[in-house]
Amino acid sequence: MRFPLYIAKRYLFTKSKSNAINIITVIAAIGVFAGAFSLFIVLSGFSGLRDFSLSFSNEFDPDLKAFPDSGKVLKISEEQQKKLSEIQDIEAYTKVIEERVFLDFRNKNHTAFIKGVDTNYRHVNQIDSAIVYGNWLTNSEPQVVLGNGISRQLDVSIYNYQNLLKIMVPKPGKGQITMTNIQNAFSTKHVIVCGLYSVNEELDDKYIFSKMELARDLLNMEDDEYSAIEFKLKEGADTDQVSEEISKIFDGKVMIKTRTELNDALNKMLNSENLFVYLIFTLVLTIALFNVVGSIIVMILDKRENIKTLHSLGATPSQIKNIFFMQGMLMTCLGGFIGLVVAIILIILQMNFDLVMITPSLPYPVEMKAENILIVIVTIFVLGLIASYIAAGRSQKALS
Repeated sequence: MRFPLYIAKRYLFTKSKSNAINIITVIAAIGVFAGAFSLFIVLSGFSGLRDFSLSFSNEFDPDLKAFPDSGKVLKISEEQQKKLSEIQDIEAYTKVIEERVFLDFRNKNHTAFIKGVDTNYRHVNQIDSAIVYGNWLTNSEPQVVLGNGISRQLDVSIYNYQNLLKIMVPKPGKGQITMTNIQNAFSTKHVIVCGLYSVNEELDDKYIFSKMELARDLLNMEDDEYSAIEFKLKEGADTDQVSEEISKIFDGKVMIKTRTELNDALNKMLNSENLFVYLIFTLVLTIALFNVVGSIIVMILDKRENIKTLHSLGATPSQIKNIFFMQGMLMTCLGGFIGLVVAIILIILQMNFDLVMITPSLPYPVEMKAENILIVIVTIFVLGLIASYIAAGRSQKALS
C-alpha cells in the first residue's frame, strides 16, 4: 500500500503540466472544503436552535410529572406524600390542579387552562425567571399570573383594581347550558392580575397560574384531590428508578412522563427537521464530490502514458487502481479536514464573541457537539470512499 500512496501523493501535490488539471483539482478540493464547512455550520446552528427552543420548557416543565391513569383527579393521601418525601433522588415535588377555564375581561374572551399551584411550585419549576412584568402570586387577594399572549388578547394590565379578570368554569352535573340557567351553570371568580410571564408563544396563550385554594374552590375539588404531581430530581438521579418508586406508592394507578415525553411533539418536530437538514446538505456534499470523480478521471487521462510505464515496470492493475483511489481519498480527507477545522473555529468565535446577532441583545445560538464533528467526519469519509472507488475504476481502461 506504500507504493500506491507515494505515487498518489506525488500526483496530488505535484503541479501538472496542464493548467486545466490543476484548476479542476483545486475546484474539487474547494468543493469538499465547502461541503464539510457548511454541513458542520448548519448542524451546529441547528443544535443551538434546538437547545434554545428546549430551554424554554426547562422553565415550565418538571423532570417528572405524574398523572392519574384514568380520569382527571388524582387523590393523594398524607401517607403517600410522606413516602414521596422519603425517595432520596427527589429534590422537591409540587401538587397542581389544572383545568380548562373561560376568561372574560371587559367583553373580551379567551379560553385557557388554570394551573393552581402550592408553595413548592417555584422549587420545582423556574417560573420566576419567566416573569416579565409584576410579581409572582402572594397570599393577599385572589390573584393570577397570566401568559403574555393572553394579556395581549384580553388587553389586561397588572394590578388593575377597577377592572377585575373574570374566570368561569362549567359546574359539573348541570346538564345543558341555556340562557335561563347560564348564571348558575358556571363557577365564577373575580381576580387581580399580579404578573405576566413569557416562556414561548404556545404556553403564553395557554396557562394562567393561581393559588391552589382558588383553583380548588373554583373547580369544587376536595382537599386531597389534584390533577398531577410534578417532581424535580437530584442531579444524576436515575429517572426510570424514581418513576418505578413513584408508581409503587400509587399502586400503579399513575402515568409518569419525563420532560422529554411532555414535549414529545416538539422533540419529534426538531428531530425531523434535523434529519431533513442533514439529508439536504449531504446531497449538496454529494454533488460537490462529483468534482472529485471528475478530477480523478481527468488525472487518469492525463497520466495514461505514466500508467502504462508503471504497468510495464511491474505494477499490477490493482496497485494502479489504488493509486487513484488513494488520490481521491487524500483530496477528500484533506479538503474535509480543513473545512471542518475552519468551521469549528468559526463556531467557537460565535460562542465567545457573538459575531452574528438575531436581535441587538440575542446572539444566534450555536452549540459545539462532538456528535456533529463525528457526523461530518463519517459523512465525508463514506462519500469520499464511494466517489474515489468509482473514479479509480476508470484506471483499468488506461491499460488497454
